[in-house]
Amino acid sequence: MDVIVPKPVRTATLFGHPMGLFVLFFTEMWERFSYYGMRAILLLFLIDNVRGGLGLSEADGAAIYGIYTASVYLLSLPGGWLADNILGQRKSIWYGGIIIMLGHIILAFPSGPGLFYTGLCVVALGTGLLKPNISSIVGELYPEGGARKDAAFSIFYMGINTGSLLGISIVGYLGQKVGWHYGFGAAAVAMALGIITYRTFGQRYLGDKGNFVAPEPKTAGQSSSGNRSLLVFVAFIVGLMAALQLTGVLDLTTAQGLAKGMGTIISLIALSYFAYILIAGGLDSTEKKRVVVLFVFFLAAAMYWAGNEQQGSSLQIFADRYTDLLFFGWQIPSSWFQNLNPAFILIFSPVLAALWVFLANNKIDFSVPAKFAVSLLLLGLAYVVMVFAANVALTGVRTSPLYLTTTYLFFTVAELFLSPVGLSAFSKLSPRRYTSQLMGLWFVGSSLGNLIAGLFAGGFDEKNVQQMPNLFQSVAIFTLVAGFVLLLFSKPLKKWMGGIN
Repeated sequence: MDVIVPKPVRTATLFGHPMGLFVLFFTEMWERFSYYGMRAILLLFLIDNVRGGLGLSEADGAAIYGIYTASVYLLSLPGGWLADNILGQRKSIWYGGIIIMLGHIILAFPSGPGLFYTGLCVVALGTGLLKPNISSIVGELYPEGGARKDAAFSIFYMGINTGSLLGISIVGYLGQKVGWHYGFGAAAVAMALGIITYRTFGQRYLGDKGNFVAPEPKTAGQSSSGNRSLLVFVAFIVGLMAALQLTGVLDLTTAQGLAKGMGTIISLIALSYFAYILIAGGLDSTEKKRVVVLFVFFLAAAMYWAGNEQQGSSLQIFADRYTDLLFFGWQIPSSWFQNLNPAFILIFSPVLAALWVFLANNKIDFSVPAKFAVSLLLLGLAYVVMVFAANVALTGVRTSPLYLTTTYLFFTVAELFLSPVGLSAFSKLSPRRYTSQLMGLWFVGSSLGNLIAGLFAGGFDEKNVQQMPNLFQSVAIFTLVAGFVLLLFSKPLKKWMGGIN
């Protein structure tokens, strides 16, 4: 009788890292091409009333932009739960990619608002399924942790920003210079390439990584208790939203009111989820301290993304209306300014990745909480630059591109101190049975920040130009203060991390 020997998993490496990292790198690169490319033209399409856009006001367009970008990250939470409990990360990525591609195909066809919003919803659902789980598998490739894992996330982050750079360039040009729906169609093609990459090389180089599914609760009572808790929470959210609507605090029938209501929901979900894991998650004292640290990182990330994600909202409007766009006689698409962030990241990612390894090898302490604090301080400085730019714009003169370039440079360095470091920290500090769910919560921080960014951009209408310097100044002051406070508490937070760096 023949014995069937299972085919061995390839353990090939590239630049000292497993080939599986680069499979995930290129899959994420194409997915981010589709996301950031479409995002670069989304608000412009929503407020355009000349070239076939939806013709919304700045306030309504920015609110819808915020709802969409927030939903993309908020849905990472149920996406993580599905992966942890039903599908596993690998299947979640596959199905998520297919759903994203279908959503972009819907957006590629000229239609009314109803079908367009349906396409946005489909893209958001697919992204929520793919986004947290691909990051979780990157962490799973490095069970030893340490600086090598941080370097791997920095490399992975380069894939994200390569996709962003390509997406904004191609989709931005097609959308603004050819036609909006050509840009949306290019995003669909990019996601198809991501699916092909993942399907072709995933089985070969990822082995059994990403196939873990949490076992069923030992007793039916545990399962029914969890379901009851979820139903009670959902009923509470519905009741709260109804009360806010009936009392006139919010008007959920408008885009802006819906965005504000969504902000309330996101905040409650995040707080409740962290509380549930801490109180009823079956954690020991060390794990609980680490989850508390992750909650602090979540708050810092939400603050950071509220500032950073102005790139597609208020800063996009500033680039389009108040910045000199002539380049050797050719008017560049205003969306191309968003390319500065990924371009700078590709330049500086290897530098900071090497810096983290150098500091670790020389036993120089630069803790994760301190990196988060520096990120917020740099973000604050970016908005100090925008205060000066806004004051120039008030004179009626188109501002020099150097203002936005400098702002994006500060954004970039700040992002490299927070985002890849945060991804790595969540993968290392999370209890294994909650890895994808807590990774989903990391993206919920991005969700909250994106929503705030959208609402903030609503103040950038032509009737409110005089408020621009004050709006930017408020962001600068808030983030600078938050950065200093986090810096003060960096040592206690490091102790609570329990020896994990």
